[in-house]
Order: sequence, then C-alpha cells, then structure tokens
Amino acid sequence: MTTIVGERTLLPPARPESSSALAALLAGLRQDKAILVAPDGSRLELPAEVFEVIRDVVQAMSQGLAITVAPRHTVLTTSEAAQVLGVSRPTLVRLLEAGEIPYEKPNRHRRVLLADLLAYQERVRRARAAGLDQMVRDGEESGLYDLPIDTPFERMPPDDDR
Repeated sequence: MTTIVGERTLLPPARPESSSALAALLAGLRQDKAILVAPDGSRLELPAEVFEVIRDVVQAMSQGLAITVAPRHTVLTTSEAAQVLGVSRPTLVRLLEAGEIPYEKPNRHRRVLLADLLAYQERVRRARAAGLDQMVRDGEESGLYDLPIDTPFERMPPDDDR
C-alpha cells in the first residue's frame, strides 16, 4: 500500500475549458458505482468517496483552479493555514490565540493541523447557515414574505431623530 507523505498540488490545465465537458459528464453520473479502466484494460471499481474526489478535482480544474491533495494529518504553518481559510495571517493568529482553532507551538512558531483547520471551517459554515436560517424564520414571522410584489420595502427603518 502506498502512503502519502506530503501534499501534491495540481495546476489547472492551460485551457481549463477543455475539462468542462468532462466535468459536466462526471457531475451527471451516479456515484453508487464507478469503474476505473487502466491503460492495460484492467478494471477497478472505485469507492464512492474516491469517485467524489475525482469529480471535485475535475470540476475545480475546469474552472481554472489549482488543487492540493494533502493528508488530513498534514501540519501547516500559520501562513499556509491562513491561505486555506482565505484570511490574513494576523487574523488567523487571533483565531488561534482565542482558542477557535487548536495549535501547537513546538518552538517559536505555531503549527496547525489541517484536520483542525477543516473542522473549524465546517463549524463556521454551519454557524453561518444556522444564522441565515434564523434570519429567514424571523422574516417569515414578521410577515416580510407576505408583502405584495409591488409594495416598496426599505431595508433600514427611518430615523426617529429627524
């Protein structure tokens, strides 16, 4: 069995649109049973999780995005972790110091496990989704969705101090 030691980054093709047809084809396929045919003609049934990864990689590359495949136990620097989250390094350090994301500091530099970073990202995604769901419920309860289409609606209430 092959063990992945590090990470591997795949750059998008020179013409990302060349992958668009393949991405569309993969998106429309069922994921319950996929077969990989090797150059020698041998066939291998792929687990659904592997098929999903292949589909996601092709979809991202067809959009001109680079892909990095890394084991979950990968240890990241604060700069790498900030890049994964799409935030600045100082913002990431504030999250670490606030206890939002676990980290280790073996020497002078903080290190973050990719798995912990992904768990934080999922918690934030769920919290945002819950917040949006609550906003919809609040809007429904206050009758905002019952307005006729031609009724003007102001997002900000008028100032009473005028």
